[in-house]
Parts: sequence; C-alpha cells; structure tokens
Amino acid sequence: MNTRICRLLVFIFWGAFGYQVCAQGPGGRPGSVTLFNNVRVLNRAGELTAPTNVLVRGNLIERITTSPIPTDRMATTKIIEGGGRTLMPGMIDAHTHIMMQEIPMSVAMTADIGYITLVAGKAATDTLMRGFTSIRDLGGPSFGLKMAIDQGLLPGPRIYPSGAFISQTSGHGDFRMPYEIPRVIGGPLSHAEVIGVAAIADGPDEVLLRSREQLMKGASQVKLMAGGGVTSVYDPLDVAQYTEPEIHAAVLAADNWGTYVTVHAYTPKAIQTAIAAGVRCIDHGQLADDASAKLMAEKGIWWSLQPFLDADDESAVLPNPANQAKRLQMRAGIDTAYKLAKKYKIKTAWGTDTLFDAKLATRQGAQLTTLVRWYTPSEVLKMATADNAELLALSGPRNPYPGKLGVVEEGALADLLLVDGDPVADIKLIEDPGKNFVVIMKDGVIYKNIVNAEGPR
Repeated sequence: MNTRICRLLVFIFWGAFGYQVCAQGPGGRPGSVTLFNNVRVLNRAGELTAPTNVLVRGNLIERITTSPIPTDRMATTKIIEGGGRTLMPGMIDAHTHIMMQEIPMSVAMTADIGYITLVAGKAATDTLMRGFTSIRDLGGPSFGLKMAIDQGLLPGPRIYPSGAFISQTSGHGDFRMPYEIPRVIGGPLSHAEVIGVAAIADGPDEVLLRSREQLMKGASQVKLMAGGGVTSVYDPLDVAQYTEPEIHAAVLAADNWGTYVTVHAYTPKAIQTAIAAGVRCIDHGQLADDASAKLMAEKGIWWSLQPFLDADDESAVLPNPANQAKRLQMRAGIDTAYKLAKKYKIKTAWGTDTLFDAKLATRQGAQLTTLVRWYTPSEVLKMATADNAELLALSGPRNPYPGKLGVVEEGALADLLLVDGDPVADIKLIEDPGKNFVVIMKDGVIYKNIVNAEGPR
C-alpha cells in the first residue's frame, strides 16, 4: 500500500471518529417552532410568573411575553395550550452513574459491556421521561451512550461524563478480587478497568496518566475517590484516600483542559486534603464538620449532597453487614451536613447517586422532594435546575452543551417540562412524572405531549 493511500485511510478514519466525538445531536429542527400559550413560568428564583406565552424556535427559547405571540407563517408551529399549567426547566441530577444504576453490582463488574450499555440505554430513556433532561455522570463508561443520545439514536438526557472514576489501590473504586493482588506493573487490568468503570492509579504520575485518559475520551470533569465509601468492600468509611500531591496531579490535568476535579469524600480530613489540592467540588461530605464546611464556603467549593434518609431511598443491595454499618454511619451525619451547608451559604447541588438498584432509580423525583426537610419547595426546585446547571457550567470549554441550562429565559436551551399543577405549592407533583409531566421537551424536541394541543399550523 503506497503512502498516499495510507494517508487517505487515516484521514477517513479520523474524519469519521471526529464526527462521532463532536456530534451534538438533532436538537430542535432549525425551522421548528413550538408555542406554549397561557403557562406560568418557574423563574430562576423558584417562583411562578403571571400567565405567560413562551416561543421555542429550534432548540432555543426565543421569546417570553405576557402578550399574544402570533404564529410564524413561514414555519410549522406546534401550539400547546398550557391552560395555566407550570412551565419549568428540565431537572438536573448532579450525581448519577447511568451505566450502573439499574444492574446489580455483580453484573456491573462481570458482564459484557454491550449488555451493560443496552440496559443503560433504557435507564437513560426512563431518566428523561422522569423529567431529568441533564445528568452529571460521576463514574462509568457512558461516552458511547452519550454519543448515541446526542446523535438522536435513542431518547435520553444530556450527559456530562467523567468516564472511569479514579481510585487508589484499596480505595472506593477498587473492585478487584483478593486473588488479583499484588498488581504487577504492566500486568493485565481488572474487568472494571477494561470496560471503563474504574481506573486504579497510585502515585501522582499514575493519577496524571489516568486523568488525561479520561479527558482524551471526552470527560467534562474528572472524578477521584478521596475517601472511604458505603458500597465498597475494602475501605472503612473513615479512611482518607490519596495524598494531596496525588489529587493535585488530577487537578493539574483538568486545569490544563479548562475543567475541574470533583471527589468522593465523606470525612473532614478527606474534604480538607482535596480542597488543599485544588478540587472545586465535594460529592457527598455527609460527615463534614464545622471547620471543613467553613473551608468550603471560604474557597467557593461546590458541595454536591444527597439526602439519604428515607428507607425507600436506600439501595437494598449491600455486600455484607459491614457495608450496612457504614451506611448507618453515613446517615447519622446527613442532617448536620445540610444544616452546615445552609449555615455557611455553601453552593449546594443535589444528586441521587443511585447504584445497582432498578427500583430505587424510579424514585429519582421522590428523592429530590425529601429536601423539603431543610429547604422551601422553591429552593428545592431551584437547586435541581438553575443551581445544578451552574455546577455543570464549571466544565468551562469542556462543557459538551454550551448554552444556558436550568432556566426558562430567552436565549436558553429549550429543556422544558409542562407540569399539570403548581410544584411550588405541591412539590410532590414531581414524584409522579408519568401523570403530572404532560410535556417533556429536551433541546427543542418534544418527547412527550399528552396535552390536547391545537396544531400544528
């Protein structure tokens, strides 16, 4: 094969690969127009407006006004008569594992990646139909699923992927069996590493390498395990994982790409070490004390918390009694954590962190409503929309979906829910999306409409 042919084949391959990586999905068709008449808009403050009309053109919100909006004679307009219902932004789950949320742990760590991806595709569609139009995926091989959704091959939310979560040996992301230890330099990877669930890295150089690999694959942020976890087998909940130089290596890699590092951490030591290393988000943190919470506030750190309090919102799948004891230990700090977040006015996000439990995944909205123990319904809705969107934007130039999310404003991306009722007055409406979300729109595309609408015209 001569040099010219070789170069041509390389060009064709990288052209196709580049298209796949950069594809952003169908969006609203450039000429498509949707008009929501007589709706009350949930604004950025979590309050409802007076009756309003909202025009969506393509994938953007073009106009919001209390005056009638004439239909565009040059375009086919879908008219949805809101009847005074609530038009709110699509919700955002800031801590998911879409590839593993509906399969048992044993399957996630042993099954063929093709099967895992197919199950995750169904989970993604179900997530969208629960009204969650964006998710921040904090561990798992979701790049291919994201690509398929973005290309319009199946319905699903926008995915902000982290790729494999990076863990030290014996850390929260180490799922190897004891017979796989000791690791031999250059030896075979574990199954979880091969399929992209986890990446075991020890020392700054390995952390730097694994972080760069995830960024190469398209990570919008890097995820490290900085402390013990509930579901993992080897690590007690109180242990700190990774040294400051190791975490800083990931921060350097992310910063070079214009994005950030978030860490799994529960304890004050893990939180403080991560902040000293330059991370910008703490996920979990239920065992934080006053000093570590105050540090988060002073440094402008995001705190992504989960209200694991109701028995119905806990996975029944735990490996052994030791894991159950760790869950009780974590739960004991939840109330204090939320009170500290409010005391110091920390930038607080919300996510579910559902793993290995298909039944629990269906309670996504119900988990959000438990926040009313500490926040007003308006504050809860704002957290799941505008606030979480602000966290997603922390990815900077690595943001796969540039534009305004989490708000119903002119110029924002058209991720919208039409709710049959007032979720500010009755936040439990979001617990039954099948009944109460009568329209679900993502990127200007209507995925559900059970309103007797007039149109198209």
